[in-house]
Parts: sequence; C-alpha cells; structure tokens
Amino acid sequence: MEISEVKYFELLKGEIIATMQKSYPGIPDSISNWKGQNIVNFQEDLRFKQKELISEKWFYTHMKSNNSKLPRIDILNFLSKYVGYQNWDEFKLKNGDANNKISPDKSNRVFYLIPILTVIVLTFFYLIFNSMYTQEYTFCFYDSDTKNPVENSVIEISVLSDNDSPVNYLCNKEGDFTIKTNERIIRFVVEAPYYHVDTIVRTLNKFNRTENIRLKIDDYAVMIHYFSNSNVKDWIKRRENLEGMFSDSVKIFQVLEGTIGMEIYNKWEFINKLTLPTNSLRDIEIIDTKYEGEKISRLRFKQNEQE
Repeated sequence: MEISEVKYFELLKGEIIATMQKSYPGIPDSISNWKGQNIVNFQEDLRFKQKELISEKWFYTHMKSNNSKLPRIDILNFLSKYVGYQNWDEFKLKNGDANNKISPDKSNRVFYLIPILTVIVLTFFYLIFNSMYTQEYTFCFYDSDTKNPVENSVIEISVLSDNDSPVNYLCNKEGDFTIKTNERIIRFVVEAPYYHVDTIVRTLNKFNRTENIRLKIDDYAVMIHYFSNSNVKDWIKRRENLEGMFSDSVKIFQVLEGTIGMEIYNKWEFINKLTLPTNSLRDIEIIDTKYEGEKISRLRFKQNEQE
C-alpha cells in the first residue's frame, strides 16, 4: 500500500475527530487518547448517522494504532460519508496531496502552538516597551497679558486623535492639565471663559514634562462683562462699542440657572438689554464666544443673582 494512502487515512482520522467534537465537545482531540466511553460514543454516533457498526477490536486495530494496512474499502466509504463526503475517492480528491497536509493529532500540535506562543511573547514585550515610554505630562495655562496663572476658571481640554473621537478633560483650580501618554506629539483644544479658543500642538519631551501655555484674552468678552458690572453714563458710546463687537446675524444665549431652558437674543435685543436701565442685564458671566472674522457670531452667558 502506498504511503500516500496512509496519509489520506490519517487526514480522515482528523476529520472524524472534528465531526465527533460537534456532538461531543469534550472529546480529546487525539484519537490515541480516546478510551472506553469515547469509543462507545463514536460507535453510537456512527450507527445513528450511517447505520454502520464497527467493533472495539477494529477500532484499536485501525484507529488507535499506526497500522500501515488500510481498512476495507466499504469501511473507508462509510467513514468518508460520516465526515461529509460521498465516498473514499471523493475524500481523497478533495483533500489533494496528503503529503502536504498536517494531521490535527496532538503529536503535531506543537506546530499550532509555536505561532500562538510567538504572539504571546511579542505582546508581552510590547506591553513592557509601552509602559517604559508612557509618561505623565503637565500643561499649565497663564494669561498672555498679565503673565499670571489662569486660576479658579473652568478650562476645558479636548485631546484630539487621528483615529478616535476627542477625549475631554477639565483643568484643576490651579489651571493645570495632566495626562499620561506614550505618544510623541499631542494635539488638544483649550477653551476658557474670557480667552480665545486655541488648538495646541506639542512635541513631547520626556525630559521636560511640564510646560506653560499662554492663553490670549478675549477682549470683547471682557468688555461685555465690564459693561454689565459698571455704571457707564455715556450710553450712546457703549451702544456703539457693542454694535461693533457683534455680527448682524449673531446668536446670543442666556443660560438660566436651575433649569435646562435658555433665553435667546438677537444683536439689538441683547444690546438693549445691556444698555437700557429699564431692561438691564447686570453682573453677567460669559461662558463662551465664537467668532467670524473679527466679530462675535455666537455668545453664551449667564446672569449671576443680585444680592
């Protein structure tokens, strides 16, 4: 009998194991480890699906041993049918050259374990390498005019990534922002009341992990806040100033305390509210501003309660 035929039979054993594991998931993946009840289960499964029966002696002679003599062709045919083929010839035809195929017996499982172990080892070293290069960096924000830290203010940070949505942070009351990363470059957007929104891009230096970032004052926001907190006698001059700050299509939102609602103003409604004594807004706090060119196109504010 040619060696190629024996190889085909070894492949057939492998498919018998796979077929049995569909009905008996716990059965060993090497026929050499099948015992008592495993063999009985195989006999019963074969009898149920193919109406054929093999003896335990036959099983030990042909399935568990390295017998170079193949079973009879009728047995090979119904074993092939058991694993999904029409007969032994079709099994050989569809499995090609048996010499290039590896039996799934445990004796060859080392060939499957080598790539798995390689992946595990590489993953382990990647995690070690990654932890070595992950550092903590701190960014401190200060006023570009006064050179003082921007303290006791709501400073929002949105860290940008090429593949993910922005991740948002709040600075502490000292105006500091700390992040752990192994990236070489960091990009983030910083927003704070009375300061212009800015996008910061920094190449990180693990030997200098603290950096100061200056924020440019939002002059218009400061002026609006000042107008609402001062007694200005020249109302005409104030209105002229305000008119020049806003675009004609500006959207102005007053966030109401203790509710999810808000008031919406157009340009002239807001100017009237801020300048006419009968409709005055007092002690307002700017939340954020958006610009188109050199004019405010969107403003959000809240009014602090008067004592």
